[in-house]
Amino acid sequence: MFRPPRGVSARGRSARRGSARRSSVSAAATAATAATALALSGCAGAGAVGGDDGEQIVVAIVSNPQMQDAISLQDEFRAAHPGVDVRFVSLPENEARAKITASVATGGGEFDVVMISNYETPMWAENGWIENLQPHIDATEGYDAEDFVPSVREALSRDGDMYSVPFYGESSFLAYRADLFEEAGLEMPAHPTWDEVRDLAAELNDPAEDFSGICLRGLAGWGEVMAPMSTAINTFGGGWFDEDWNATLDSPESREAIETYVDTVQTSGQPGAATSGFGDCLTRFAQGQSAMWYDATSMVSSIEDPASSTVAGKVGYAPAPVADTESAGWLYSWSLAIPSTSEHKDAAWDFVSWMTNKEYIELVGNTIGWERVPPGSRLSTYEIPEYAEVSEAYADATLESMGGATQEATMTHPVPYPGIQFVGIPEFQDLGTRVGQQMSAAIAGQVTVDEAIAQSQRYAETVAETYRNQEGQ
Repeated sequence: MFRPPRGVSARGRSARRGSARRSSVSAAATAATAATALALSGCAGAGAVGGDDGEQIVVAIVSNPQMQDAISLQDEFRAAHPGVDVRFVSLPENEARAKITASVATGGGEFDVVMISNYETPMWAENGWIENLQPHIDATEGYDAEDFVPSVREALSRDGDMYSVPFYGESSFLAYRADLFEEAGLEMPAHPTWDEVRDLAAELNDPAEDFSGICLRGLAGWGEVMAPMSTAINTFGGGWFDEDWNATLDSPESREAIETYVDTVQTSGQPGAATSGFGDCLTRFAQGQSAMWYDATSMVSSIEDPASSTVAGKVGYAPAPVADTESAGWLYSWSLAIPSTSEHKDAAWDFVSWMTNKEYIELVGNTIGWERVPPGSRLSTYEIPEYAEVSEAYADATLESMGGATQEATMTHPVPYPGIQFVGIPEFQDLGTRVGQQMSAAIAGQVTVDEAIAQSQRYAETVAETYRNQEGQ
């Protein structure tokens, strides 16, 4: 829950911060201008779908498995919209964030559709960088935005209007090899704590067989290592900032969480953990090289696909590990937005609505497999009999995790910003990246945890000072 500082209304605070926020974003955009041309010139695209006779749109997406499925189904889109040609720019998560942000912030106009999240959507809507999609939604028969998972729909809206629409939504939970737990005589607690997870990981760790007790992200990036680590910090009672905008990454509670995370992955985690992101952990777990994996609930689309996973049907799912809170999951959505600079907005909406409607869910299920359906976006997905059957092990866990992904349930104290695994301010992209680099270096043993925390605190304090000064005006 977004709690404004005492005595300041959310609306008043938003207005007061508007000029500072725009100044911050403008400065970042100016700095990114030169980098944008270079960055975009190196985009690794999936190529164009269709011929040269139609209206072409350029779609920038993250190269996760579900997005690759969308690319593979473009003949279906082309058949329904023969006048629209689609060219994809598909990039790894960190690279995609940087290039999409640089393009949209500078008004570059390279993209007609961009894949962003509930972190960017409210801020970019306020800045006027992306289109209000509500008029398109209201004019599209059968689109049914009320079918979106409520917490996701709200996170992608501003003043009641949606500015991006979810391709999939996620929280986080703990996947574990139920078959190996049974063989070892171990039991996963109904609500595991970080201490219990660390002990279980140590019990099952077998580096001689290239088998890790757990897989955890260590790759630098605010959306990589800092996503799961931030949930640990929250549940231990720490945080990025307190309600008065004091940086708190070096608090005893934050320190305990960081030490626990780093120790767990160093002691019982995968080799090369400092370079492991979502994709690497997905591969390791799906190929039977890890006993547990704490990460995004969207993992199920690949883990439970027998065509690509050796552990399909052998996995159990437990809530995110906790310490001092009742829940610890995050809330995130990869969603599609239309930059205001697009000159092909109607064609862009044709694509966006195709990729996020109920019929697309059915298309994926019937042509690729129900295990591959993008989860966590639409409530009706969980009512489809075929999907209900294949998702029996994880459907309830997914929806429960998403339902519990609130600040009240995942934090021990109020904070002055929106977000759970991120801080909903423009500066966080840079701050989270810098702190992520420090934490990744600590996991690699290049710096001590104390050194990583001290440097991270200095980064956070610089940002905190700006907001404290604003509140004092």
